[in-house]
Amino acid sequence: MEALRATYGDDDSSDSDSDHSPPLSFPANSNPQTEETLSSALPPPPVSLLHPPNSLGSLDYLQTGQPSRVRSFPHVEGNYALHVYIPVFIPSISKKEMGQFLKRVSSVVPNLHVVDIDIPLNTLCKEEHKLEQVALGREFHISLGRTVPIRVHQIDSIVAMLRQKLQFQKRYWIDFNKWEVFVNDDRTCTFLSLEVVTGGLPKITKQIQAVNEVYKLHNLPEFYKDPRPHISLAWALGDVSGSLKKVVEQETKSSAFRGSLQSRICTSKVGGIECKIGNRTHIICKSPDQ
Repeated sequence: MEALRATYGDDDSSDSDSDHSPPLSFPANSNPQTEETLSSALPPPPVSLLHPPNSLGSLDYLQTGQPSRVRSFPHVEGNYALHVYIPVFIPSISKKEMGQFLKRVSSVVPNLHVVDIDIPLNTLCKEEHKLEQVALGREFHISLGRTVPIRVHQIDSIVAMLRQKLQFQKRYWIDFNKWEVFVNDDRTCTFLSLEVVTGGLPKITKQIQAVNEVYKLHNLPEFYKDPRPHISLAWALGDVSGSLKKVVEQETKSSAFRGSLQSRICTSKVGGIECKIGNRTHIICKSPDQ
């Protein structure tokens, strides 16, 4: 992924205004919430970067045209994109069933792409192990604050305050209970996501409140009034929420993922909180093993 990030312009010589972490967006039938990290129009990454030695083997068939994406805020020289988030990894035990769900959805909505690396999802579905490794085997993010531009003189203060507010954090479990469809404010992109509905939600909410306090002190826009923590797995250009939501609801009813508050699509243990500013990742807190 570091090679991919370098390809997308996330390098030491140009780290200001970096904007490519997928934070919160909003479902088609709810109040607007923004998916804020759609980068400026980008060329597809070299295929060689997608299969380092001893990983995925040949991915030559992934050389397809990529849809264009747009920034959520304009580039300004000297600005750095700030994103505070919980890193999330999907456990191996959940990948097979989730992969099958993604295959069925992508067969009906073929224009879905994998978030961040923007590979067509239906192309990955041709080989199950590559689907699980590429689409589900990477780091995902639960956003704790809006992705916003900040100035260089704000960086040290923001990082220090975030660490002060969030330093005493114990490990806890997050349950992803629900497949959900989100759309960004200007309805240029639709996202297939996993939402946190029960387990871990109160703790995440408290962490969002702490981040809001730091944002407020730096005159930055606070998070949404009614946040809906989630990770996004795939995206499609434009507003396809109607068709995507219909497929997700049908597949949820007919699959093992019943979508009830008691069911768990997957469970992940929170190990800490990170903050990305430009091309640098800062460890805000690392929870002890408890």
